[in-house]
Amino acid sequence: MAEKDNFGSFLIGFLVGGLAGAVVALLYAPASGEETRTVIKDKTIELKDKTVETLDETYKKATLAANDAVSKAQDLIKQAKAKEQELAHKGQVVLEAVKETAKPTKPAAE
Repeated sequence: MAEKDNFGSFLIGFLVGGLAGAVVALLYAPASGEETRTVIKDKTIELKDKTVETLDETYKKATLAANDAVSKAQDLIKQAKAKEQELAHKGQVVLEAVKETAKPTKPAAE
């Protein structure tokens, strides 16, 4: 769970840092207002595209991880059921053996 929180924090930091860096670079760049607006628009579109791409990749990875977790859980359930049946059978065998040894023996006729 902490890994997900760290990734979310990283993603937010990455986006904020990218925006801050782009703004600072544009403010200190010697260009006209029209050129600066064009550059800002282009950078915004580029950043949006990268964000969408990153989110898509993250969604795909999360989906794969969830599917993998479900598959592993199903395997564990199958193993647990098999073990349960095995133990129930062993318990039945032991119970029958105890019943056999606990049966009263008939006293010998005198």
